[in-house]
This record gives sequence, C-alpha cells and structure tokens, in this order.
Amino acid sequence: MTEKIITVTCPTCGQNVAWITANRFRPFCCERCKMIDLGAWASESYNLPADEDQPLSEELKPSKH
Repeated sequence: MTEKIITVTCPTCGQNVAWITANRFRPFCCERCKMIDLGAWASESYNLPADEDQPLSEELKPSKH
C-alpha cells in the first residue's frame, strides 16, 4: 500500500510543496520563503482587524453573583 503524499501551497510564493518530514521548511518551499514570512511577522505586516465595538480586556470587569 502506498501512501498518498499531501501537497500544500507555500504561503509566500504559491508553489506546491510536499508535506513530508524531509522538507524541513514546510509549509514553505525553501528557506528564502520562510525568512520572508518571518520578516513580515517581525515588521508587524500581519495583523488582525480590530473590532471597535469590543471592549479591551482591561475594560472587562468580572461579574458578581
């Protein structure tokens, strides 16, 4: 019985990448794409939109029963 190799898309360049233990950069295709992604995280290029209607955690008060 042969195992089906799963492929994923490199988040940086879009190339198909085999999801195998031999690929030490997975889900990236290479070290370059991995470092580009790391640089984007370090420069805070990735962010989530804030919901202005939600109170900040400091503004939440525990309810008393």
